[in-house]
Amino acid sequence: MYTNGMIWMAEDSGERFFIHPRMANRHGLIAGATGTGKTVTLKVMAESFSDAGVPVFLADVKGDLAGMCRPGQNTEDMERRIQEMGLTEAGFQYHAYPVCFWDIFAEKGLPLRTTITEMGPALLSRLMDLTDTQTDVLTIVFRIADDEGLLLLDTKDLRAMLNYVSENNKEFAPMYGSLPRQSINSILRNLASLEEQGAEQFFGEPALDIHDWFRTDFQGRGMINILHSESLINSPKMYSTFMLWMLSELFEVMPEAGDCDKPKMVFFFDEAHLLFDDAPKALMQKFEQVVKLVRSKGIGIYFITQSPRDIPDGILSQLGNKIQHALHAYTPAEQRAVKAAADSFRVNPDFDTKEILGRLGIGEALVSFMEEDGVPAIVRKARILPPQSQMGPISGGDRESEIKNQVLYSKYGVMIDRDSAYEFFQRKAVQQAREELEKKELEEQRKAQEKEAREAAKEAERQAKEEAREKEAAQKARKRAVTNVAKSAGGTLGREVGNEIGKNIGGSFGKRLGGNIGASLGRGLLGTLFGK
Repeated sequence: MYTNGMIWMAEDSGERFFIHPRMANRHGLIAGATGTGKTVTLKVMAESFSDAGVPVFLADVKGDLAGMCRPGQNTEDMERRIQEMGLTEAGFQYHAYPVCFWDIFAEKGLPLRTTITEMGPALLSRLMDLTDTQTDVLTIVFRIADDEGLLLLDTKDLRAMLNYVSENNKEFAPMYGSLPRQSINSILRNLASLEEQGAEQFFGEPALDIHDWFRTDFQGRGMINILHSESLINSPKMYSTFMLWMLSELFEVMPEAGDCDKPKMVFFFDEAHLLFDDAPKALMQKFEQVVKLVRSKGIGIYFITQSPRDIPDGILSQLGNKIQHALHAYTPAEQRAVKAAADSFRVNPDFDTKEILGRLGIGEALVSFMEEDGVPAIVRKARILPPQSQMGPISGGDRESEIKNQVLYSKYGVMIDRDSAYEFFQRKAVQQAREELEKKELEEQRKAQEKEAREAAKEAERQAKEEAREKEAAQKARKRAVTNVAKSAGGTLGREVGNEIGKNIGGSFGKRLGGNIGASLGRGLLGTLFGK
């Protein structure tokens, strides 16, 4: 609850405990066992920041934060708490808050997207659970894409780029080193698995412009941006990687702000242990650095988890505002967790912090907020204020109406597919196919022309041979004709000569004999003479 310029979070026997807005970007922790009231604490804090004009981002992992867009309803229990805490006199009233729903899977909120390039190879490798070698290969693939001016916006862009590098590995090896085909194939398989988890919806455009989260409504209240995470939490690495990307993006985009009267924005990371589970050392170092430095940009970060031990020591030491609900201690490990939680507070000499932690009821907590001089207050036991908005979810119809009435719906509602690496390689493939087709057609034309020339040559050769045969036949025919004429003439002449000779020698018998001999000699002589 926001009152007198302060965020009123809890009270005990009439004593009120506040978060100073100018100390809210010193980050914080909301911890406690399941069912002890962490969600209510989160709602109260988010509502208070909104009333102070500070935009908020939070992840709704159980689906029970959507009711913040509706006013709360009075119950007997709520009325009793309001009266006991003196909230009526302080101006407590039920009302709705400005809410914008987001969803990576584009099912129960505005589509929340980023691009492959903006995610970067380091976070993407974690998302795909790549080995160190595969991560190095992916980093080089990003470098090649950057050097060649190719945009990697969605998963099909990345797949096309990986295939391109694989097919042209020999060309890239002299400059970038050898890129094992086996590693590229492994990355492609992991990419396909990532798409099965919904990455096709997450990677694309329009990508989130993080400045759209820094909005207020017409009353000056900060927008509460709720990321629907019921499905997302089932993919822990996607959930944690998105959160890490978002914080890194925020750090890079936001300018230095110095000391502000109140934060520019506050982020709540529920199930915070997922952010750090199995995170590579280099990534953890970067995340810790971002947490330390982002407060100078006016950003407050609040982690919600069961035990402070879920938070790395380097980050836990940066959390100045703490709300610790009850912790159970039935096992030695749980007892160590309770001791660690108690030791993280500034000691209150009036009670044993560790002992109190095990006796806190629902809605009760140990609180310690940063004082105006920057020193954490001593730990106090207190009751958390009730929320002013509706507890629990809303109907699907109400959610759909809220989503479509958002001013950002027209900006993010429809996915666009801008010209990028995939389209470039598609055009290149079409061009290559066209060139190959043209080359094939030219080759076929050349072969057809060569075939036609061969056939024409064969036909000419055939015709030449035919003409030669016809000429030879004609010559033979003429020769035969001349020979026959010569024979006929020789025979006639020889017969006449023979007749004359025979008649003179031997009468009629001699005439016939001489004629026959003369004809035979005449035919043979002239036939031989003219037949040559």
